[in-house]
Amino acid sequence: MADTITLGGDLTVKRLGYGAMRLTGEGIWGYPADRDNAIAVLRRAVELGIDFIDTADSYGPHVNEELIREALHPYADNLVIATKAGLLRTGPNEWPLLGKPAYLRHALEGSLRRLGVERVDLFQLHRVDPEVPLEDQVGELRKLQEEGKIRHIGLSEVDVDQLKAAQAVAPIVSVQNLYNLANRQHEAVLDYATEHGIAFIPWYPVATGELARPGGVLDEAAKEHGATAAQLALAWLLRRSPVVLPIPGTASLAHLEENTAAASIELTDEEFAKLSALA
Repeated sequence: MADTITLGGDLTVKRLGYGAMRLTGEGIWGYPADRDNAIAVLRRAVELGIDFIDTADSYGPHVNEELIREALHPYADNLVIATKAGLLRTGPNEWPLLGKPAYLRHALEGSLRRLGVERVDLFQLHRVDPEVPLEDQVGELRKLQEEGKIRHIGLSEVDVDQLKAAQAVAPIVSVQNLYNLANRQHEAVLDYATEHGIAFIPWYPVATGELARPGGVLDEAAKEHGATAAQLALAWLLRRSPVVLPIPGTASLAHLEENTAAASIELTDEEFAKLSALA
């Protein structure tokens, strides 16, 4: 099993990243209760060899990107910070859509400042705004790419038809959709991404512990394998397709280390099939 994936032909990262969203306050709003812990988790992720960190301007809002800069800037040459735009924040757990081109441009400029970079390696449209033509949303990202402010463009929560429509406007190197062992509604998108060499970044990869809880679907299998349930959930994703790039998120140093160790678990065909049939 390949342990790396190359986005857009020139951006190679390990196939297990880190999703930084949890390093905020309750409801993904405001600063985390323990700021020092958030900084420590980010630094430990890089120490463990993680070279792909996913964030968004809406996490906090803005807090997540600021913490990443505080913890990791100046960035190691191999570290990829992927961010997103397209969602507003009006309060805890509130996520209104806004995909107007002028707003996407404004959001990118803010991310560049907060992250302390001149170009975002992977800039993702956080959601497709149904009130704005998809071609206009992706078209603005394409213009920003041509201006040198975006290296590669990704999408989030799209179906195959939307992905194809976006590809007609700009090269799309990644798709970030909800996907895990228990929720495979985007199977068709993953199959399309696999066929076309597009990175598939499953968010909610271990269903925030739902798959890992005692007595859960993975509990017995994990004991048999000498691993944790969360590790098996991630190992299953890595085995599912060579384009899968999970980004498990946590605010816990212990869970971070546990998740990262999942990259070394190799499932046999029989084990993969057995896990696939569980949920």
